[in-house]
Amino acid sequence: MSVLEIGQDAPQFDLPRDSGGILTLSDFAGKPVVLYFYPKDNTPACTTEAIDFTRLKPEFEKAGAIVIGMSPDSAKKHDKFKAKHQIGIDLVADEELKTLEAYGVWTEKSMYGRKYMGVERTTFLIGADGKIARIWRKVRVPGHAEEVLEAVRSL
Repeated sequence: MSVLEIGQDAPQFDLPRDSGGILTLSDFAGKPVVLYFYPKDNTPACTTEAIDFTRLKPEFEKAGAIVIGMSPDSAKKHDKFKAKHQIGIDLVADEELKTLEAYGVWTEKSMYGRKYMGVERTTFLIGADGKIARIWRKVRVPGHAEEVLEAVRSL
């Protein structure tokens, strides 16, 4: 697994999305894309992050950007998560982990001394040219959506 760097082309994907259908990164060519990876629907930090991005969605749109969340949860789980918390951003399902691996966010984690594979909370800002403009690794949720919005505005 390679580590992506700023300036590289963002790996393409076409994955099942909430509410049915397929979401493809190339659908948004020419627009900045905030692609954030999170471990699991309906967990405290992941819920807060999705709510924060939803709250700021009008500001991201004003800046011309789209926000997409991705986890290994199924599209059906995403639908329930969105309904329960009034999430207003696109969520895609990478149950086969291919895109998570392409972006280098499917990593070994450790909790209470137990090692396991999971998603490292990471956000990529992809410029209108399809290249990675900014990367936030090991994201701490409080204030993160605001920080990403500031980066989008400075593109």
